[in-house]
Amino acid sequence: MMKDAMHSNESVVAVRHDDTGKRRSRAPQYCSVCTARIWFEPIEMVEPEGVPEPRLSWVLCRACHQLLQNEMTRSPVRSPLRLRIAMGIVAAERWPHAYSTRVREYINDRRMILFIAIGLIVAMVLHLILIVMVAGLR
Repeated sequence: MMKDAMHSNESVVAVRHDDTGKRRSRAPQYCSVCTARIWFEPIEMVEPEGVPEPRLSWVLCRACHQLLQNEMTRSPVRSPLRLRIAMGIVAAERWPHAYSTRVREYINDRRMILFIAIGLIVAMVLHLILIVMVAGLR
């Protein structure tokens, strides 16, 4: 006996893959959960009809989407809020700022110091090139 793919008590989730050849905007896409940059195939999730307003949507990377699918299959909830609940559980585990630690703050500080140092070195090299060009004119 075959089961129907759509039961009357299950919610439907709209998933859109951004598979267009050219992107409309050049702005980088970031995962709504883990905030990582999405290089290939961002997955857009939209809440189904019947959820309380506002209807939310998220852009997910493959890893977060896989975890969301796993959470959705584990969930006993069959209401339209199923996606929102599963997204909250995944976000609680994967969001980088959910649990601030000293190590994370230390790493962020080191990145900022490295960024400033590289910026200063590039500025010094550009100034040196400018000085050599001006001296070469005379």
